[in-house]
Amino acid sequence: MNSKFFLTAALAATVALSSCNKLGELSADNFTVTPSPLEAVAGQVPVTINGRFPEKYMKKKAIVTVTPVLRYAGGEAVGQSATFQGEKVQGNNQEIAYKVGGNYTMRNTFAYIPEMQQSELFLTFTAQVGKRQVEVPEVKIADGVVATSALLGKTLSGANTAVAPDAYQYIIAQTKSAQIRYLIQQAKVRTSELKTTSVQDFIRTLREIKEDQKGLQMGDIEISAYASPDGATDLNSRLAAARERSSATYVRGQLKEIGLNADINTRYTAEDWEGFQELVAASNIQDKDAILRVLSMYPDPEEREAQIRNLSVAFSELADEILPELRRARLTIHYNIVGRTDAEIQSQYKNDPTQLSLEELLYAATLTSTGKEDIYATAIKQYPNDFRAYNNMAALAYADSDLEAAKAYLDKAASLNANAPEVFANKALVAMAEGKIDEAETLLARATTAPNYSELLGNLQVAKGNYAQAVSALNGKASNSTVLAQILNKDYAGAATTLAGLSSENATTNYLKAIVAARTNKAAEALSHLGTAIKLDPSYKERAAKDLEFLSLFNNSAFLELIK
Repeated sequence: MNSKFFLTAALAATVALSSCNKLGELSADNFTVTPSPLEAVAGQVPVTINGRFPEKYMKKKAIVTVTPVLRYAGGEAVGQSATFQGEKVQGNNQEIAYKVGGNYTMRNTFAYIPEMQQSELFLTFTAQVGKRQVEVPEVKIADGVVATSALLGKTLSGANTAVAPDAYQYIIAQTKSAQIRYLIQQAKVRTSELKTTSVQDFIRTLREIKEDQKGLQMGDIEISAYASPDGATDLNSRLAAARERSSATYVRGQLKEIGLNADINTRYTAEDWEGFQELVAASNIQDKDAILRVLSMYPDPEEREAQIRNLSVAFSELADEILPELRRARLTIHYNIVGRTDAEIQSQYKNDPTQLSLEELLYAATLTSTGKEDIYATAIKQYPNDFRAYNNMAALAYADSDLEAAKAYLDKAASLNANAPEVFANKALVAMAEGKIDEAETLLARATTAPNYSELLGNLQVAKGNYAQAVSALNGKASNSTVLAQILNKDYAGAATTLAGLSSENATTNYLKAIVAARTNKAAEALSHLGTAIKLDPSYKERAAKDLEFLSLFNNSAFLELIK
């Protein structure tokens, strides 16, 4: 009897000791993963794991270390572990009560690689109770990574580059001015005035317009006559009007002699206060500020005239230098320089491009959808010190996905113009295409006036995972990148509207259409667009086969037919 009792007691003690040294299994029900499935954001896979140790799980002398591991074909990524302890363990880890259990939160980030699209997230455990190691089986808590943000590499290929503009103008407005000065209280045009350089250049310009009416186009002639503001108002009015007539008579005579027709618009100003103030302000008169201040105090013309007369006596510079310059008539020719027409530029390029200016060559490239590279190469050969042709060659290289050539051209462009916003914009675009986001951000900060700045900023925000800011920056820009930003921002209606407004489509456009359709539960549309995308770019077949955007279609026979 006693022997049976001791045997039973020993067995009970063994079982009790054994159970005290074990920890039970945990299941996926003990964990919540956010997001689920995982999602790639800005080249990372962030994950928040909320876990719970059940009641009477954590032994009072137990220490448990939990480690997230993301496994994929050919490898795994190990996350940051967290350690927990029972109530009788001396340590600094989070304590979990035995009777009631406890909750905990772990945040991890894995560096994204494409293989992670097909992956599984596990939690592995290292545990001990007292000094004894115990085994806790690993637990799978999530499947795969949604990597739609990685499509930025595809959408960037169609991003607009910054083309450095030409300055070619078919018609360039020009003016040529001359001045005829008069003696005080006189309106006769003096022969000596007609021999001045400004008048002789004025007449020479009229003759050039007459001789080259193909390249020079006559507008009109403006004549403005003035009197200095130091006389009586009535006298000044008569003088200014007489000077208007005499100068107009002279100009009409010259037009008749040359044989050139032109409209003449005349006017006169009795008291040239504006001219007076300009000349005084530009002079070296010691007390010019005081003079201007005094004159501004007298709004009445007669009072101002009296003050001018007084000042002229007090300041000989006014009488000798300023007032004589105001007794004048200003003659101005308005005419246009007429350049080559589009057809003439194209013909000249074909026959002899050396006769084209740099601006004409750069403009010629805008007249064609093919042959731009040859035109820019010609511009580089003839005008090697201008950055624009190099920059624009880089834009063509980028469009052809030749990033190395684009970088070489941009380096040369930057050596010729260290501040060109177009060059920095294109450098930023290349850096983004290479995944160098920090470098791209630095470069883009120097491209704020580039024509494609907002578009590049939107793409940069997508790359950084700032989807709302990306949508804002890309607002109004119909592009694949805009659609991608809207999808990532969960604005599917906006994405559909942008897609409808695209002027052209490619494989990426159709793949994005398929994603929008799948996210809005339109399976038939998703399959149709996916089929078009794969037809245009077969590489999308492999991507679609593991893309969790189409998880709901993985067992669909039509989908399986597309990806086989």
